[in-house]
Amino acid sequence: MDTQQNTALTRALAEVPGPLPTSGVIHITLPHTDRFTVVGNHLAQHPDLSCTAVGIAVRIQSLPQGAKVGIKALAAHCREGEKRIAAALRELEAHGYLRRVRDRLPSGRIITRTVFCNQPAALLHPRRPAGAPPQPAKPEQTLAPAPVPVPMQEPAPVPMQEPAPARMPTAAPPAPEAPVAPPAPSAPLFVPRVPPPTMPKAPRRPLPQPSELTPELDRAATAFLSDLHRHAPQFTLSEDDVRRLVPGVAAWLERAARPDAIRRALSDDPPQPLRHPAKLLAHRLTELLPPAPPGVDDLAALDRPRPRFTVTPFQTCEDCDRAFRSPTPGHCRDCRETRAAYAQAAA
Repeated sequence: MDTQQNTALTRALAEVPGPLPTSGVIHITLPHTDRFTVVGNHLAQHPDLSCTAVGIAVRIQSLPQGAKVGIKALAAHCREGEKRIAAALRELEAHGYLRRVRDRLPSGRIITRTVFCNQPAALLHPRRPAGAPPQPAKPEQTLAPAPVPVPMQEPAPVPMQEPAPARMPTAAPPAPEAPVAPPAPSAPLFVPRVPPPTMPKAPRRPLPQPSELTPELDRAATAFLSDLHRHAPQFTLSEDDVRRLVPGVAAWLERAARPDAIRRALSDDPPQPLRHPAKLLAHRLTELLPPAPPGVDDLAALDRPRPRFTVTPFQTCEDCDRAFRSPTPGHCRDCRETRAAYAQAAA
């Protein structure tokens, strides 16, 4: 069986046209007669797509119309997990190969359609139909042709002389052709909401540090990290990890955080499986750092009595029963003015 395979390979190599390269890949190209898909090099050699995204794109391109290409449908037939397939689909969506559009059915129901384009660049620059007449070429500015001397009717031919440069028409030199500006980049087909995995990530925040790493804080933080695996077995740390995470735990202890509260915040609901416990602890120590406890002056400001506002009560006018604000009962402003006018008229 091995001899037949080696013989077939030797025969195929002998049929490769041209000399075989001394290094690199050697292609043995056999023509396909059925069950094949044409894939462009713009996809197979895309510089910004991962190999997983290229493979998922080829698989989607090989499926018939109407096939399910969701994350769960692809995961059921691929060895990659749902997370890797979802990341690959986001890459294809970011580069225009995949698009999800909403469509309304005649019944009024709104559905989401998945559209895959095997060559998204062709959508931005549509081709001319085969039956359309060719567009006329733009007229180009050319120099006036030099006058061709008419041969004289003489028995002996006179040798033709090239016109001297001085006899050229003294016309202004033609303006140089303005460089054709490249077409303005059109708006993308859609804007991805999730950044692709190839996008550079923001730098991580440094591990919090205490204002002063005293020997007491150092011992307490070291004991806390060394004893953490007894409460959460998946958080088993090495000695180097403990020394690296001690300042972060010391910063929490300096902010009056209780050890049980720190343990609950760091070890609660870890991802499964947990491959890097030290990295997870460093992330949670940085992102979940509690605020500094308030000082004595801040607490005194809370206990300080607040100023009280005096509210003027409502009174009922003795003449018109109108409600008005006044510290003492009596008459409203209109009634007081009327009384004053009567008194002035009587006087």
